[in-house]
Amino acid sequence: MAKRKALGKGLSAIIPETGGLESDSPRFFQCPVAAIEPNPHQPRQIFSEPELEEMADSVRQKGVITPLLVRKVASGYQLIAGERRWRAAQKAGLSRVPVVVREASSTEALELALIENIHRKDLNPIEEALACRKLLKEIGGTQEALAKRLGKDRSTITNLLRLLKLPVFVQKDVVEGRLSMGHARVLAGLRSAEAQKRLRDRIVEKRLSVRQAEILAKRRGKAGADHRKKVSETDYYFQSLADDLKRSLGTKVEIRRRGREGRIVVYFYSDDELDRLLDRLR
Repeated sequence: MAKRKALGKGLSAIIPETGGLESDSPRFFQCPVAAIEPNPHQPRQIFSEPELEEMADSVRQKGVITPLLVRKVASGYQLIAGERRWRAAQKAGLSRVPVVVREASSTEALELALIENIHRKDLNPIEEALACRKLLKEIGGTQEALAKRLGKDRSTITNLLRLLKLPVFVQKDVVEGRLSMGHARVLAGLRSAEAQKRLRDRIVEKRLSVRQAEILAKRRGKAGADHRKKVSETDYYFQSLADDLKRSLGTKVEIRRRGREGRIVVYFYSDDELDRLLDRLR
């Protein structure tokens, strides 16, 4: 039980923080870089070259301050946590790096790696979702049990796993930063890949906020339920803008467009209201 509690707090309970690396502490030792192999189940799949170069410059000047977490394998040692530091050490030309050796199965190694990345906020949502799905398969537990082990809410795990049902092109957008987690959740709520593609294109093209994407998705759902209302997605978009103006100005607003031209109509219902709107618009 204590072990699981420590994991929920992150790897600070296992890996010593900065300072003290030059002592003879039995908790770590200087391991040859060549004796360490990467973790094949590393949750993080994307490593930014500019960030690694920057880290390598720091390593050349100050060395590796925080030890890597590894486990013993037949060929030497396998990384559990600290792959960016290991890669940076290689770029910096270091021959040895400080490591802490931990007895861990493949599943425990994946769990520890996932926890470290979560606490450091190093993973994009798709990487985190893939790691959670793999852990669920390996430990055979429930989403609620996994959430407790990772120190997260069950709803967070559920929402992450839903992302893996999205089309590959949407997942790629999330990985590459074109769509946020919020956008992806809106898209996951649509029933068909075709609808997801249309809304995804609109979000990227118009740089819609998550709130605007939610409005489009909601209006599309209402229109789909009422076949008498055949309104284009462009109308949804401009209606969402009109609604924003209505909330801002406190009166009815319409946006009418014909081709590339159009007009914005702001309604007033008294002389006093006209004066108020004029003051606001000025």
